[in-house]
Amino acid sequence: MANNNAPTSGFYANPVVKWIEYRLPVFSTLDHMVGSKYPTPKNLNYWWNFGSLAGLCLVVQILTGIVLVMHYTPHTSLAFDSVEHIMRDVNYGWLLRYMHANGASMFFIVVYIHIFRGLYFGSYKSPRELLWFLGVIILLLMMATGFMGYVLPWGQMSFWGATVITNLFSALPVVGDPIVHWLWGGFAVDNPTLNRFFSLHYLLPFVLVGVIILHVLALHQFGSNNPQGIDVKGPQDTIPFHPYYTIKDAVGVGFFLLFFSFFIFYAPNFLGHPDNYIPANPLVTPAHIVPEWYFLPFYAILRSVPDIWFIEAKLGGVLAMFGAIAILFLLPWLDTSKVRSARFRPIYKQLTWVFLITCIGLGYSGGMPAEGLPLIIGKICTVYYFLHFLVVMPLVGWFEKPTKLPASISEPVLKAQAAE
Repeated sequence: MANNNAPTSGFYANPVVKWIEYRLPVFSTLDHMVGSKYPTPKNLNYWWNFGSLAGLCLVVQILTGIVLVMHYTPHTSLAFDSVEHIMRDVNYGWLLRYMHANGASMFFIVVYIHIFRGLYFGSYKSPRELLWFLGVIILLLMMATGFMGYVLPWGQMSFWGATVITNLFSALPVVGDPIVHWLWGGFAVDNPTLNRFFSLHYLLPFVLVGVIILHVLALHQFGSNNPQGIDVKGPQDTIPFHPYYTIKDAVGVGFFLLFFSFFIFYAPNFLGHPDNYIPANPLVTPAHIVPEWYFLPFYAILRSVPDIWFIEAKLGGVLAMFGAIAILFLLPWLDTSKVRSARFRPIYKQLTWVFLITCIGLGYSGGMPAEGLPLIIGKICTVYYFLHFLVVMPLVGWFEKPTKLPASISEPVLKAQAAE
């Protein structure tokens, strides 16, 4: 059926656009989703840029990955050399490889900030629970994709990281060993393992695209949350997404690309590990096996759990590590406050920053040997991580007295204008 509601002026008056729009209403659909027809709260700040930045990172990863895979060979005898071939012989191969490797770190930086913004402003609360669930699923898919991509260069840290992490599943009763053997494709990390990881690493970003589409659809169902954490009262509280937020996003993209470019051109290996420039050797174990930096908080939780009654430390650590992510699905019910934004929750606001420091402490602990002070810091931070969600959030929600909420999104803006 023809789209009789499509605009007939401006951009849509172009004969080519008009011909396409009549048969496939793609432009009007985009206009309603991310254009002038999409109303957004008028008070969104730059913390709301990170959703679009995450989308940009995914596009960079997919495009660079498609080109890199043309020159990569997923075989244990050839993988390391094929990466060196990309770096040395392929035109601009060094640039593509550094964009892809550092792009993964940029992706996680942006997504972690995006998640922290959601925690601070209560974006997981009703009616946006499903939006939050899809976001956590996106994080899980990113972690799986990032881990498998880390294995592909087949350096020392790639090989031993794959060996250690996949071996963790053996701690699970009954199903553990079959899962490990399936991941390995045999009885050790070898060529079948590399082929499996290569295949899944190439596939999962496209699965990620599908989940992100659902994430965006869920976002549009009730619209964006906002710094005040209150619902839109009417048209007076909204402005069109384009041109206001497209321009704001463009500013954010500019600063992000400067940050990204610094690592690509001046510190391309800063976020990696030097041992991964040594070919994988099953007979030589690195002195300190660590995953990529964005896994370090969860790695610290894994190492911080001791033997507890009949549960061995290995099994307890695996359960705690996966539980640290699974607990995010429960946030809409663990947070008992009726107020969304931390701006109006004086106690929760401070505790959110304590939680951020806890995550940084876990990252530090995970990057250090499991001994001495770093191990103690990891244990303390692990305990608080779970206490924050399971005890602190419910109790603070019950007993905290929020400050007065504004009557509308427009009220703080009008007060600021009146004060001027």
